[in-house]
Amino acid sequence: MPGDNDERRAASKGDDVVTEESVRTVSDRRNMWTFGVGTVGRDMVYTLVSMFLIVYLTEVLNLPDAELAWATALILAVRLFDAVADIVMGGIVDNTRTRWGHYKPWIAGGVLASAVVTTLLFTDLGLHGTSFVVVFVGLYLLWSLSWTANDIPYWSMLPALTLDQKKRESFGSLAKIFATVGLFTVVVAIIPVTNALGGTPRAWTLFTLAVVVIMVLGQAVTLFGVREPPIMVDQDRTTLRELAGVVFRNDQLLWTAIAMVLFMTGYITTTSFGVYFFKYVYRDESMYSPFAAVLVGSQLVGYLVFPWLARRMKRRTLYTLATALILAGYAVFFVSPMSMAPLGLAGLLMFVGQAFVTLLMLVFLTDTIEYGQWKLGRRNGAVTFALQPFINKVGAALATQIVSVTLILSGVNDAVSPADVTPSGLLAIKIAMLVVPPVLIVAGYVIYRTTYRIDEDMYASLVADLRDRGQLR
Repeated sequence: MPGDNDERRAASKGDDVVTEESVRTVSDRRNMWTFGVGTVGRDMVYTLVSMFLIVYLTEVLNLPDAELAWATALILAVRLFDAVADIVMGGIVDNTRTRWGHYKPWIAGGVLASAVVTTLLFTDLGLHGTSFVVVFVGLYLLWSLSWTANDIPYWSMLPALTLDQKKRESFGSLAKIFATVGLFTVVVAIIPVTNALGGTPRAWTLFTLAVVVIMVLGQAVTLFGVREPPIMVDQDRTTLRELAGVVFRNDQLLWTAIAMVLFMTGYITTTSFGVYFFKYVYRDESMYSPFAAVLVGSQLVGYLVFPWLARRMKRRTLYTLATALILAGYAVFFVSPMSMAPLGLAGLLMFVGQAFVTLLMLVFLTDTIEYGQWKLGRRNGAVTFALQPFINKVGAALATQIVSVTLILSGVNDAVSPADVTPSGLLAIKIAMLVVPPVLIVAGYVIYRTTYRIDEDMYASLVADLRDRGQLR
């Protein structure tokens, strides 16, 4: 009968919808985990180079002052050059057209090159004097470029995996959890493991080999596990002249970048003072490691609960909560007696809030891709995400200047022992560590509240409009 046939067709259509939705759910889950796993080894390598390369040069190779001064000065020049290279790399990735997509060829090539150069950076080649400085800086430049070739397309892949804001939050949260595990592993293991192996340059090379193997294996999981859905139509290639316009004509991207620079400068300034605080103010340098473990644990807690909170409150409310937690943590830290219990509580408040803001900034940056496509008529995901490492480098550079000036003015740089630092010098450290950063963080929050307009409703509206235009599939 016609009615029966109609019912059967309707039921069949319903089954098709359920099946399609189930397949999409499985694909999203697969992408979320295989994308996230790729960050473990990457962040192990990044932590190794960013935090412990200087330790390797000074404590293992025992470089003379002149060689160390030249090497570190040229590293700063490389960082400035690399910050610009990030934006150019974003344009290259956006212009890439291969059967494997925009991102995977660069991710694969970048991780293999990074693995080789990282190992060479932590290998004693037997060079001295000018030859050492030239070869070392050349290797560091190659490492920076190979890392950029991997880093930009890796994070640019995130917004290509889903247009759903909540899913993006979950993807980013899980990736940050895996990244924190990688960071924590290196920070905790590197000194005892290399000492157990003899503390020699060869011991550091062996440790580095183990780390880069983990990085390559993790990235292989991402390369073979992630399935990139087609979400955009073809467009003309982005020229070098157009790169600046991608950033400066996208007002939401520009304001997000400014807010992120302010936040990262404050955050990195505080963490950079950690060793000096526990040595000169707390007067027990050995307590830095357990305190750092509290901070890492707090970050993990923040990343774990973020998706749960994001499902229950709007992003603006969550950002306000995060800022309040951070400010409360700074206040507790500033007035706290020199006891680990209140300092640990302060660290918990600060770094749970920091984890929230870090993830929020990631998803804010992600949403400006669709906004830029809606406003400017073209999609530049990789160029947009190139601002993330650029922002981190600018924030780190500004934080380094704050720390170095404070160490000189406070007398810490010339102090032979903690007893040589005056009370006014100790106060200068506390002000630079615990007063200047929250001012910068609040400034970033104010910029966000007054300029960022892509809330949940606006994002849904502009995505729908892009689909109506035929600019999204």
